[in-house]
Amino acid sequence: MPEQPRARTAEGLVEGFWRGEHAVFRGISYAQPPVGPLRFQAPAPVKGWEGTRQATEFGPVVPQAGPTAEKSVGNDWLTLNVSTPALGTAGLPVLVWIHGGAYIAGAASDPMYDPAALTSAGLVVVSINYRVAAEGFALVGGAPANRGFLDQIAALEWVQRNIAAFGGDPDRVTVAGQSAGAGSIAALLTMERAHGLFRRAIVHSVPGTLCTRALAEEVAAALAARVGAAPDAEALSGIDPLRLAGELTALGADLPGRHKSWGRLSQTGVAVCPVLDGVVLTETPWRALAGGRTDGIELLVGHTRDEFRLFSVMMGRLGTFNEDEAQTALELFAPAPDGADAYRAAYPQATPEELLELVYSDALFRMPSLQLAQANRAAGGTSFLFELQLAATASGGVLGACHSLDVPLAFGTLDSPAGRHLFGDRPTPEVSAVSRELQRGWVRFATAGDPGWPAHGPERQLTRVLDIESKTLPYPEEASRRIWERYDPAPFDLM
Repeated sequence: MPEQPRARTAEGLVEGFWRGEHAVFRGISYAQPPVGPLRFQAPAPVKGWEGTRQATEFGPVVPQAGPTAEKSVGNDWLTLNVSTPALGTAGLPVLVWIHGGAYIAGAASDPMYDPAALTSAGLVVVSINYRVAAEGFALVGGAPANRGFLDQIAALEWVQRNIAAFGGDPDRVTVAGQSAGAGSIAALLTMERAHGLFRRAIVHSVPGTLCTRALAEEVAAALAARVGAAPDAEALSGIDPLRLAGELTALGADLPGRHKSWGRLSQTGVAVCPVLDGVVLTETPWRALAGGRTDGIELLVGHTRDEFRLFSVMMGRLGTFNEDEAQTALELFAPAPDGADAYRAAYPQATPEELLELVYSDALFRMPSLQLAQANRAAGGTSFLFELQLAATASGGVLGACHSLDVPLAFGTLDSPAGRHLFGDRPTPEVSAVSRELQRGWVRFATAGDPGWPAHGPERQLTRVLDIESKTLPYPEEASRRIWERYDPAPFDLM
């Protein structure tokens, strides 16, 4: 048997395993377990160790909320994984994956995020777990806000200290994420402590979900009341993390009944999200970039055509939305003062369900993504855009080009459970071709800052449309441009 791969980190020696020609290390702690006195606090530096620590199993899943929550066992939540094609080499480009999950769920161990194909293409791939749900994003008295972001920074600092031992170049780090992972990266762009920790960024389906401190305080009080505790770190530290996560799930289910006080947040199904707390996060990424208060970078931005379709299907509501629900969506999310009328004028033949899907897809993901690309360009960066229009082929195509469809395409994990759910057991040649193009775009961008299509500029506002026949087109389409030219992704606030 060949000797298992080893790498010496600043904290100690780790031993992984061979996966073909790749060296794989899993479950490496980048901070201490955030439990006991460390619960709800900023991540504490991991302690060094003597001897060799085994790194062959994924770390435990962070306590999660929502319908997709995985069971959490163990408390060493702050771990990361490394897959490298050349352990003894130096200077390879590095891709750090930050998973999505609406800021309340998700884990790096999801088979959809298997890094094998990207590692085979020459990237050192790092994936991280970070605190989500109440542990990561509830606004708790006596504790820093946005602890999930602080975890991500701690993981990126680990990469800077240690990735050379795995063959990676700390000066060639690209962060990549989808949905909440993309929103995390957008926030990191504005945070001074994150400056210099990465060079490029790939963001898919950037969410516009941020909330004011006043709203976050009300949410935290409502959550704490459900467990009979005060909304502060001392009181909540006595509540079992799984119980708190379960109550957050229940609070999310109750959100529609709070729309008169909690406004747009009440329509998202997710009670906690990043907070403009004035310390960790001082303003929205769009305003910070557009106002010149942070520098632009090389940025690859994408979204799907039918973002909201996934949620319609998950809720069992596809085909059932009515005119009243469409009007509520338009009143809450279409840009003031006449966005609702503008939507109806731009799409006169749309059904109530189609209008609802359009405004939710635009407001929650499509336009925040476009605005981030444009703000990054205004800040001196280079932005590349894509829109995935290829539809899911499984289940009769009912999912369309839905949220998260792009992830197994980019990772090349069409054979994962999620990939099979979206594309069936035998993906069509067209699906495989789009997967190869998107994956090549990732690798080229992480390696050289160019995905293989033109940048989105003020004169040539172009995007790469990924479909059965991919092409580069002007973007956004005229109807969306007219509606959203006044778009300002303001944080969620109390009504």
